[in-house]
Amino acid sequence: MSVLRLEHVTRRFGGLIAVDDVSLEIPASGITAIIGPNGAGKTTLFNLISGFDVPTAGHVFFAGGDITARPPEHIARRGLIRTFQLVQLFDALTVLENVKVGRHLHTRGGLLSALMPHLAARREHVVESDARVLLDRTGLANDADTFAAALPYGRKRLLEIARALAAAPVFLLLDEPAAGLNRDETKRLADLLKSIARSETGVLLIEHDMSLVMNVAQRVVVLDFGRIIADGTPQEIRKNPEVIAAYLGTAEAGIA
Repeated sequence: MSVLRLEHVTRRFGGLIAVDDVSLEIPASGITAIIGPNGAGKTTLFNLISGFDVPTAGHVFFAGGDITARPPEHIARRGLIRTFQLVQLFDALTVLENVKVGRHLHTRGGLLSALMPHLAARREHVVESDARVLLDRTGLANDADTFAAALPYGRKRLLEIARALAAAPVFLLLDEPAAGLNRDETKRLADLLKSIARSETGVLLIEHDMSLVMNVAQRVVVLDFGRIIADGTPQEIRKNPEVIAAYLGTAEAGIA
């Protein structure tokens, strides 16, 4: 059963077609990877799905509703949460505080909290407890009191994923999650992605690390010049001549 559906989605920038008539259905669970050469339109496609850009043509549906051109905050409240190719954290907040910000997406204040402050205190305790669980899950527990700005780049990546998970996503969009990660961090990320998939949260990721993609994804979609040129299992994609040619310029080479 699909949770995310794209129908003939196109995005033009003047004479450039960044995304060209893409139709796609993504299941509600499991891990789907989008790969392709630089400039293939992958991040533009994510921007169209998550409301940070508007399609020139076509429609995006999520959980049965049309979210085409809806603002990002509306889409996030529906449970479609994303990370970015360039890390976007609150540098002046601690690691723990960054994750708590994500968790607060699902909390409500208002008059009742003002009249009954003990309820607000209890809610804050739950938020912090949940945040610490996520820090432990992503290997960031020892950095809880570190300011986000002081983290190495790879750990900033993991923090952004922890914050996204704190928002209790129905579906998660990850843009280059392995960028800047060392070997140990990449292994932890792979384990984390598999655990997310097991928890019934669907994942769509853009990734250049082919070893990671082949390890975690059940399905791989390949973009080139804004169009889908292949869609299949990792094993099928690895042997696809058109994919090999798009990456390496020859159908005689192979993809690791």
